[in-house]
Amino acid sequence: MLLFFITPLRGLLDRQILSSYLQSLGIWTIPLFISTYVLVAILGLPITMHTLAGGVLFGFGWGTVWSTLAATLGALGAFYFTRYIFHDWAIATFGNHKLLRKLNQAVTNKPFNLVLSLRFAPIAPFNIINFLLALTPINSRIYTFATFIGVIPGTVAYTWLGVSGKSAIQDNELFQFTLASCFLVLLSLLPFGLQYWQRSRKLP
Repeated sequence: MLLFFITPLRGLLDRQILSSYLQSLGIWTIPLFISTYVLVAILGLPITMHTLAGGVLFGFGWGTVWSTLAATLGALGAFYFTRYIFHDWAIATFGNHKLLRKLNQAVTNKPFNLVLSLRFAPIAPFNIINFLLALTPINSRIYTFATFIGVIPGTVAYTWLGVSGKSAIQDNELFQFTLASCFLVLLSLLPFGLQYWQRSRKLP
């Protein structure tokens, strides 16, 4: 399992590419990191590597802050992009899809709780959620706030992986990396555990 997480981190650290690039950017490091993160999210590309890189570049604290901000802005950008540019095409193509009908119903009842639950699990498809929620009548402010809160746990997990992965590769320190990996796995399994617990409570 550790190799699954550490392989992409090794690519980030090879030949100290990030360190050299960071020194050359100076004060533009943070704006460039956030803007590229947002662009990646809007384009529907995976954001995991950016979050890992945030931990490598900025450390745990600031890496979590900048990645959380960037993920929220990226989700909002993708939301507006879908809602106002591709909305008609998307509704014509996916409007009768069973999942979208369920989302519309859930958004009507508890929009904040819906978005929060969808964002909480790190393994949830971030870009697909952006796309589908943009096709619902959810209020953009509720969407943004719930997204901001909901992405924090996963951002913490991947940032911690970035920081501890750097130590694991450079200093052969595996303890923190093992803890971070276990935290990510537990966080990913938590929604399934909650669903099982809720179903068991309903049984006679």
